[in-house]
Amino acid sequence: MFVDQIEITVEAGHGGNGAATFRREKFVPRGGPSGGDGGRGGSIILRVDGNLSTLLDFRYHRQYRAESGCAGMAKKRDGQDGKDLILSVPPGTIVTDLGTGQRIADLIEVGQEAVVAAGGAGGRGNLHFTSSVRQAPRFAELGAPGERRRLRLDLKLVADVGVIGLPSVGKSTLIAAVSAARPKIAEYPFTTLTPNLGLVGIGMGESFVLADMPGLIEGAHVGAGLGDRFLRHVDRTSVLIHMLDASGLSGRDPIEDFQTVNAELSLHSPELAARSQIVALNKVDLAADRTPIYRLIDSLERNGWEVYAVSAAAREGLDPLMLAAWRRVQAARSAPVRESVVETAPHVVFHGPSSSQDRHWEVRRDPDGGWRVEGAWIERLVGRTDLNNDAGLTRLQYTIEKAGIHRKLREMGAQDQDIVRVGQTEFVFDDEDVDRDRRRRRRQRAEPA
Repeated sequence: MFVDQIEITVEAGHGGNGAATFRREKFVPRGGPSGGDGGRGGSIILRVDGNLSTLLDFRYHRQYRAESGCAGMAKKRDGQDGKDLILSVPPGTIVTDLGTGQRIADLIEVGQEAVVAAGGAGGRGNLHFTSSVRQAPRFAELGAPGERRRLRLDLKLVADVGVIGLPSVGKSTLIAAVSAARPKIAEYPFTTLTPNLGLVGIGMGESFVLADMPGLIEGAHVGAGLGDRFLRHVDRTSVLIHMLDASGLSGRDPIEDFQTVNAELSLHSPELAARSQIVALNKVDLAADRTPIYRLIDSLERNGWEVYAVSAAAREGLDPLMLAAWRRVQAARSAPVRESVVETAPHVVFHGPSSSQDRHWEVRRDPDGGWRVEGAWIERLVGRTDLNNDAGLTRLQYTIEKAGIHRKLREMGAQDQDIVRVGQTEFVFDDEDVDRDRRRRRRQRAEPA
């Protein structure tokens, strides 16, 4: 089964928590803090596998989660990092973040990788929080959560040459005749429901990939027939073979068919319509009179098109057609015109703010009368503080006060028992607690050692 679009959910591993431990050893009084850091959470990585040509594997498994990091340990031992989860995708996979609408990556080359969800950083152990006035910190940092994203994977097949044309003009017969591909072939329209890929050997070890696209009809760019779904697979091809039925048995005018398909290409993408085209007049062996075929060739050539008369079923005239396609493929490869690859944005792991700009925050009033403090720095700090640890909570309260957040809330009219939200965490505003802690710290500084 061919699957070219799928939605999945990915969640990277949570960072391990830091340890709040102390060195306990005989004959070593006041050994000091020795808590190690938590391990980094595993990331989720997409990697291009050249053996795949569909997104079928994702159809029955939509949610992926990487391994979390282990917690830090005593004796300055860091926790083990979580293992990265690597998912294989076919060449030509485009990754879009459904939350932001941003394209994350365009994976074309075999072996190319993109980190689509970065693992959370491990929490720092209490060893990192010592200072001249806090020589034995009894708190550590929690690990950061891993990224969670909903992604859409779109597959645009990577082929050198695309075979286009109306239904039943012999596209599948052509690819079966020049490659080892064995597409379904029958005498009714839309026999081909999915694109087929075939490798065409030219000799001397040279080859190119040929893609047989499902038949296009008028209105394909807005979804008529199968065009809306499969036109995008032509986007990556550098050369197009435009097949026409020249037998005269269908009762259609080949020139009108030619114009119809090119109009659909132009409406889908003007750049695609301007791509290098070779015209293949198929089924010439079925024509009772070849005079109309000669006139058709003359008409197309006078308009600048390169034309070949072939019979895919009888395998007549195919070698010159394939050599002509190969020459154009070589020209395209020497000066490739390819969609630019969107590299994955770098993932910055938080280990504390590095400049004053990182500490930007703002306070606003919520509709329910509460208050909300917003800012990446303060939200990370609250999210990575163990609120069940008194020492960690005291450090958080001191940091909030020192940053001026408490004073700003008071200036904006915050009252005792008001709700203050930071990220997903709620606090109760209490002026008395802050004043009491401030007096306690002043007494501690004034007391003799």
